[in-house]
Amino acid sequence: MSDESKAAEKAADKTAEEQVSEPETVATPVIEVPDAEQEPAASPAKADDEDEGFSFTGSLPELKTKVLALLAAGVLALDVLTKVVSVAFLEDADPIQLFGGVLYLTFVRNPGAAFGMGEGMTWVLALIAMGVAGFIYWISRNLRSQGWAVGLGLVLGGAVGNLADRLFREPGPMRGHVVDFLSLFDPYGRVWPVFNVADMAIVGGGATIIVLALLRHDYDGTVHKDDPEPVAAPVAEPVAEQKQAPAQDSLQESK
Repeated sequence: MSDESKAAEKAADKTAEEQVSEPETVATPVIEVPDAEQEPAASPAKADDEDEGFSFTGSLPELKTKVLALLAAGVLALDVLTKVVSVAFLEDADPIQLFGGVLYLTFVRNPGAAFGMGEGMTWVLALIAMGVAGFIYWISRNLRSQGWAVGLGLVLGGAVGNLADRLFREPGPMRGHVVDFLSLFDPYGRVWPVFNVADMAIVGGGATIIVLALLRHDYDGTVHKDDPEPVAAPVAEPVAEQKQAPAQDSLQESK
């Protein structure tokens, strides 16, 4: 064997020994720790909600309590102001004709309900007005309908306006007479009972609520619609059974 072949064998043996002696290195995965200051990525669901501007609280109509309160306060203020002016200028004075006799400004102290009804039951009417005000306050906690807010605001303002007369006017608390000063077609209420601003608000608000109820609009903003009539599924007609001839008849016909 020549020297070159011996040198080649030694080199090959040395390379084999190095491969056996050196252990195989396994690459370890590197785990990246996120920076504490880096904000976590928003979830897809949250990102979609932010893009659409949707929120669970925004899915319901907002409360209409402010509309009710402002309207009731406006009706009460107008009712009190007109009654004060009526006491100052119309009491012990002749009726004033307006619009060619369609409307008269007169003065009446009414011990009964709206439009002169229920005389002699002033204290009962005062309790009813208190109950109406409390009921409207209870409803207002979930009032989300604009129409209902208008109707209830009118009723509340009118009820409180007449209740104030029954509490603070003569002849005493819970027995006070309500000031009326508007009369239609006659100066003394012989065609239509004499009324005031509070009476008009109560009637108008009540009519609004009745219309909304007939249209199936609830005070919480819910609108009820008629359920669609169920469509009857088509009934499959039975297929007439074909009579099969006996096997013997078929054989005879073939012959």
